[in-house]
Amino acid sequence: MPKVARAQCKRVLTSLLHHWSGLTVFVAHPEVPMDNNRAEETIRTPVIGRKNDYGSGSLWSAQLAATLFSILQTLALWGMNPRAWLTAYLNACAEAGGQAPSSLTAFLPWSMDAARRAELCRPAAPPTGIDSS
Repeated sequence: MPKVARAQCKRVLTSLLHHWSGLTVFVAHPEVPMDNNRAEETIRTPVIGRKNDYGSGSLWSAQLAATLFSILQTLALWGMNPRAWLTAYLNACAEAGGQAPSSLTAFLPWSMDAARRAELCRPAAPPTGIDSS
């Protein structure tokens, strides 16, 4: 075996020895998946969007994208309709004179009462003035 190949094998085996407990954690804990495919699939859309939209070209746009991804994922986890939530939030901003509402409690899923949460889980009404024919 060539010297370079032997060195590479040694590095791989050394790494396996150092990381073995992490590589086999799923054996003792069946709730831990063997791979991270689900996590990678979860972030695929935002990563491709960032790449295609050049969102990482400036700091402010990357921060905006991260904030929106976080908000939308939170809404998805709570089973809420993002369009209904965003419509309600933007209407509250308009009513506050173009500023964010003074209290965000009405927009945090864990702070809402059951009726408000149910209202924002329903599909949003289609925009008015659009002819579907």
